[in-house]
Amino acid sequence: MPHHSPLVSTIVVGLVLAFAFGALAHRLKLSPLVGYLLAGVVIGPFTPGFIADQSIANELAEIGIILLMFGVGLQFSLAELLSVRAIAVPGAIVQIIIATLLGIGLAWLLGWPMGAGLVFGLSLSVASTVVVLRSLQERRLLDTERGHIAVGWLIVEDLAMVLTLVFLPALAALSRGEGAWSTVSLVLPLVYTLAKFATFIVLMWLVGSRVIPWLLHYVAHTGSRELFRLSVLAIALGVAYGAAVLFDVSLALGAFMAGMILSESTLSQRAAQETLPLRDAFAVLFFVSVGMLFNPSVILGHPLALLATLLIIVVAKPLVAFLVVRLFRHSKSTALMIAASRAQIGEFSFILGSLGISLGLLPPLGRDLVLAGALLSILVTPFLFAGADWLYAHQEPAKKPAEKDTDARPAPRETPTREPVQVTSLTDHVVLVGYGRVGSVVGAALKAADIPLFVTESDEDIVEDLRKQGIAVILGNAADPELARASNYAAARCLLVAIPDGFEGGQVVEQARAINSRLPIIARAHSEEETVHLAHHGASKVIMGEHLIAQAMIESAREAVSPASSATSAAPSATVSTGAATAAPLPPS
Repeated sequence: MPHHSPLVSTIVVGLVLAFAFGALAHRLKLSPLVGYLLAGVVIGPFTPGFIADQSIANELAEIGIILLMFGVGLQFSLAELLSVRAIAVPGAIVQIIIATLLGIGLAWLLGWPMGAGLVFGLSLSVASTVVVLRSLQERRLLDTERGHIAVGWLIVEDLAMVLTLVFLPALAALSRGEGAWSTVSLVLPLVYTLAKFATFIVLMWLVGSRVIPWLLHYVAHTGSRELFRLSVLAIALGVAYGAAVLFDVSLALGAFMAGMILSESTLSQRAAQETLPLRDAFAVLFFVSVGMLFNPSVILGHPLALLATLLIIVVAKPLVAFLVVRLFRHSKSTALMIAASRAQIGEFSFILGSLGISLGLLPPLGRDLVLAGALLSILVTPFLFAGADWLYAHQEPAKKPAEKDTDARPAPRETPTREPVQVTSLTDHVVLVGYGRVGSVVGAALKAADIPLFVTESDEDIVEDLRKQGIAVILGNAADPELARASNYAAARCLLVAIPDGFEGGQVVEQARAINSRLPIIARAHSEEETVHLAHHGASKVIMGEHLIAQAMIESAREAVSPASSATSAAPSATVSTGAATAAPLPPS
């Protein structure tokens, strides 16, 4: 196989440059997304040097969208989605209508026909699924009411765009005079699409809700982590592709439905973890593919048209969303977050633009404006989220002295675009990071001894169970500085790092040591390298499981071969040395 094939070179060069520019952006205190987009510009067809294959990049990005939407679906339930329908449905519809009308107005000023204006306006009306979901995940907002509204809004937009893609060919034929204007020619394709979508939903609800969880549990009990990971990917990609081919449902929406059906399974969080590495890698390729589409000449050739396009995307759309959310009597914080999440365009905008070009509805300049607007709006999205926080902080009145909390620890400042983390009120407590196979045994012993315990865990199902038991717990990655602050290491008695990844544990140890230089820290390791890493970052004691197992086996072997044991032995009996009797459908990490 040639090493310079378009697929290999696109993946390798794209990821390498994305890493380089992403690391540089992080160094400059910018979002890594900025670096990923610039990497795409560098390997795009409008800049000198290496040019990656655009079609391959787009297909790789599509896989990232599927996996991302599948992961989001795993964190949602139908009840949560329906709970925000009262605002998500009218909000998305109003925003689409107003943004489309503004796009039609700009197209009219540019001298384009009505069909071009309609395609252009619709392209500006829909937000980027990938950008919004990544932003919500980074800010821990997916499991909040604000996050549910934002995702519900996205789903409504996606459904509207699916219907638009069906409607456009009929509109193009009418605009060319190839068909008569009639209700049947316009409504029939719409009804047909809605019927196929309804059929897909019914099948997923009646069949998928039984078959998919059963299949995943069956594979989990085979004990093969490789098969389990493969089954998760097969379900996500297979359902998304089948939905697109058989029911004309978008790949993203099909994957979301598969994830949401699977969310009722007890293995949903494990499935989310197994798809995370691939999801992140392909999501990076999505941003690279967006950067490749950017033609810098449009900035110099049509600056006023581009400026007007950006104003529709980053000003008009967020303003409409803000007003709608406020009209529904939601808080200013929620309204600002929803507004910031609307201030970009993405995947469906590219699809609509390409379809408009192929149907002869949209001029090439329209596609260039859409692509330039997408890139620039995605670039400014992190700054808009920060601006929403700044605006909220400067408009919200400060507490009066008499209203201040009596607690010595100040409460975290509420921000619209990041869920605040409350510092635990526990003191003289033990902080336990990770409540898996090892952590659960340790936690049970500490609870039995009535020792104050605070747990940091990334598995939502475990967190929910611990809360039911009355154990103080926080959801998230313990290496997050905000979670480190919330653990109150300064007043803790001890830190136990029980997560299986020693290198991630090193970040936890380092942050805890910086907060409390005298804190006893006991960490878990799987290798000599991890042991050295943890000790280097400040662990007081590192316990390597393999050493303990070997020592126990040596002691048991000595007892078995000792003369006293041989003289008194009869029929051997089986004993199992374990800390807890728990079911383990997957092999240990």
